[in-house]
Amino acid sequence: MADELRISEHPDLDRPVLVTAFRGWNDGGQAASLAVGYLARVWEAERFADIDPEGFFDFQVTRPQVTLVDGTTRQIDWPETAFYHARPEGLGRDVVLLLGIEPNVRWRTFTGLIVELAQELGVEMVITLGALLADVPHTRATPVTGSATSEELVRELGLQQSRYEGPTGIVGVLHEACGRIGISSASLWAAVPHYVSLAPNPKAAYALCRRLGDLLGGTVPTAELEQAGATFVSQVTEAVSSDAETAAYVEELERRAAELGDDLEDIPSGDSIAAELSRYLRERESGNGEQGPREQ
Repeated sequence: MADELRISEHPDLDRPVLVTAFRGWNDGGQAASLAVGYLARVWEAERFADIDPEGFFDFQVTRPQVTLVDGTTRQIDWPETAFYHARPEGLGRDVVLLLGIEPNVRWRTFTGLIVELAQELGVEMVITLGALLADVPHTRATPVTGSATSEELVRELGLQQSRYEGPTGIVGVLHEACGRIGISSASLWAAVPHYVSLAPNPKAAYALCRRLGDLLGGTVPTAELEQAGATFVSQVTEAVSSDAETAAYVEELERRAAELGDDLEDIPSGDSIAAELSRYLRERESGNGEQGPREQ
C-alpha cells in the first residue's frame, strides 16, 4: 500500500463498518465532523492509521495551524485524515471511524487509499455522514435523509436510491470508488439552517447519530449531544429574536415546514445550496427583508 497511508497497527476487527465525515463542503454547520468526533470519544476509539497530507492539500488554501504546547513550545498541526477503531457495546460489530478534511487535490488517489484500507480490514459497508445548508428552521427536528448505492441496501435499511445530479464532494467520489470494488455504501445527510451555518450544530449531529444507530442496528449514546442541541436551539432563538427581519424569516420557514410535515422531498441539495444561501445574504445586504418562496 502507498507510503501516503501510514498504519501504526492492524486491528483485529469483527464485521467492521466504516463511518466517515469530512470537514468542508460536505459538512454544513460542522454537523457531520462533530458527530464522528463525538462517537470517537464516547466509544473510546483508538487511532491506528492516517493519511499523509503532503500530497493532497494546498497549504495556502487549507493552512496548517500553529499551537503552543505548555504555553512555550510552538507546534504545527497539519490537516489530518485519521482512522480510529472501536467496539461499541451492544452493536455486535466493530466500527472504523474516519475523520478528515476534504482534500484539495488528487481525489481519486485519496479515495483509493481509503477503499484499499477498507478492503484490507474486511469492511462490510461504508457509511458517510454529511450536512447540507437548507431553508429549514432551527426550531424543528433536524431532517436526515438517507440514500444507498445498491437496491439491496435500499430495501434492507429503508433508504432511498440517490437521484442527485450536480456538483459533488469527496463523499460522492468515495461512494463511486466503493462501488467500483464492490463495497456497499450508504449516505446520511442532515439539513441545517443556512442562517446559522458558521457555528457547530450539535442538534444536527445528534440527528445524524440517531439515524446512524438505526443503520447499525443498535443504540448510539446521544444524551450529551441532545443536551447540547437543546442549548444550541435556545441560543439561536435568543439571537434571532433580536433581529426583526431574521425572526420573520424563521417564522416563514416554520410555516412552510409545518405544511411539508414529514415530506422531505423538497429539502434542497447540491446546486440548490449555494443559490439559496447567496439569495438570502444578497437580500439581507440590500435591506430587503421580504422573503418569498424558494426558487426551484
